[in-house]
Amino acid sequence: PAFRYFCKMTFYKLWLFTLSILVIIISIPRGRNVANIKFLRMSFLPLKYIFGLKIVVKGKENLRTKKPFVLVLNHQTSLDIMVMMEILPNRCVPIAKKEILYMGTFGLACWLSGLIFIDRKKREESITTLTEVAHSLHKENLRVLIFPEGTRNRGGSMLPFKRGAFQLAVKAQVPIIPVVISSYRNFYNQKEKRFTPGKSIIQVLPEVDTVGLGPDDVPKLTEQVRDSMLTAFQGIS
Repeated sequence: PAFRYFCKMTFYKLWLFTLSILVIIISIPRGRNVANIKFLRMSFLPLKYIFGLKIVVKGKENLRTKKPFVLVLNHQTSLDIMVMMEILPNRCVPIAKKEILYMGTFGLACWLSGLIFIDRKKREESITTLTEVAHSLHKENLRVLIFPEGTRNRGGSMLPFKRGAFQLAVKAQVPIIPVVISSYRNFYNQKEKRFTPGKSIIQVLPEVDTVGLGPDDVPKLTEQVRDSMLTAFQGIS
């Protein structure tokens, strides 16, 4: 099983870097543009069939809105990218750590797809970036995807949430849509070097309104959303 795990993870990385070349070629005529994200998304979709993963989406109707919003997801492993592509709405830009930018062809494909990169070590700079994003949400009818845990969590629960996503939603007065991905432990475990076919459930929760909320409401809002996500996570895992 460890050998199989290693082969699958190597294949996953090779797939990313190779298909990113295609995405780059298709995206270059437009330059850096959020419309290119659909090519990046398409490059991931075949992977679930290759790995034998069944992805079940619940609450999809909660994403059927034409307005801007902030999507928050729990973060477990590098497989999240593949799973989240299942529900990634149009004109939805993930916010990612700057390190991804330096991941060769994949980094370039992400940049061309309009991903927003933040340097987690430079807090001031990150806040400035998020403020700019808040302004462009309405102007360009964008949606943003953020992992509020800020880092991968392999513990089978949820880490405390960072407040950036919630400050952004309140500043822009757009709703938050929480999305919960069930635990991967029945088919994937990095420590045990196990990666077998399996099933993942994505639960899209109803949107949380932020109209009328101010900066002082952010801590409570953060906790409220985290509680609802944790409850859903325990329910579907």
